[in-house]
Amino acid sequence: MTASQEPQYSPWRFTVAPMLDWTDRHCRFFDRLLTRRARLYTEMVTTGAIRYGNREMLLGFSPSEHPVALQLGGSDPEELAFAIRTAEAEGYVYDEYNLNCGCPSPRVQKGSFGACLMLDAKLVADCVRAMQEATEKPVTVKHRIGVDDRDDYGFVRDFVGEVHDAGCRVFIVHARAAWLKGLSPKENREVPPLNREAAFDLKREFPDSTFVLNGQIADLSIARELLDRGIDGVMMGRAAYQNPWVLAGVDSALFGDDFKVTRREVIEAVTEEVKTHWKDDEHALRAFSRHLNGLCQGLPGARAWRRTLADPKAIREQGPELFHYAWREAFGEGF
Repeated sequence: MTASQEPQYSPWRFTVAPMLDWTDRHCRFFDRLLTRRARLYTEMVTTGAIRYGNREMLLGFSPSEHPVALQLGGSDPEELAFAIRTAEAEGYVYDEYNLNCGCPSPRVQKGSFGACLMLDAKLVADCVRAMQEATEKPVTVKHRIGVDDRDDYGFVRDFVGEVHDAGCRVFIVHARAAWLKGLSPKENREVPPLNREAAFDLKREFPDSTFVLNGQIADLSIARELLDRGIDGVMMGRAAYQNPWVLAGVDSALFGDDFKVTRREVIEAVTEEVKTHWKDDEHALRAFSRHLNGLCQGLPGARAWRRTLADPKAIREQGPELFHYAWREAFGEGF
């Protein structure tokens, strides 16, 4: 098959969800070793953090992470535009800027952003316009299908319509309503009923837009089924973090790509990354060890692998050799 004959897939065909405290730069580096085609997302970064915080720590990423999107938390159009302009001016140019309109946590609500923004679609539209004026990259919105008792299809349709009129053409739909009171963020991912049909209805109503379905994408067979039904893309969250090896099948299963990698190759690449860029940074080593915790899930020896990676003594004594050491402890094999 020639290059011109290859299928043209949406850039959002398979994405890994932004997850607070999980999808930091070390996690994304690791994920990229497993898949060349998935679109990666940062943790949510607030506009206030970008204005006042350590930008290298908040925004820095490896060139290998592309395509990678920055998810922003905020509700002030000027501050969102400032965040994007500042990131790009300082060399942190992402492939996409995503506005969080889906997080239901009380802390996020207190900052007047996240899922509560869906109750003010005109403000979201203003935010999107300001963000678009600040960059040439795509500006996207991640949202729920409802908020509290506003969970009828008409509500999310009108929300998307308002934001669509502002120029947004990519919508990441977490197919549950957000309950702003009475549920924890974890419960908000499980208790409100899953309604994937709402995303398909939106796709039919706004055919010029890209719709990415998020919510309980537990494996690649579910992802494939949804894509085959006509949704533009899927977003996998916790399943990709807890069992990251699922990402090693993405390129072949969903893109027809022949890219293959072994666990040993991944461990070698992470070890080299730590030695080269994070040799004296125990925080980075601990982050990598946390993210690689599930790499061997389902294998005999997985428990020993996890135990070694979580062992403070092993982390301290082994340093960058931690992952080689953990492999030997778990599987009795050297590198």
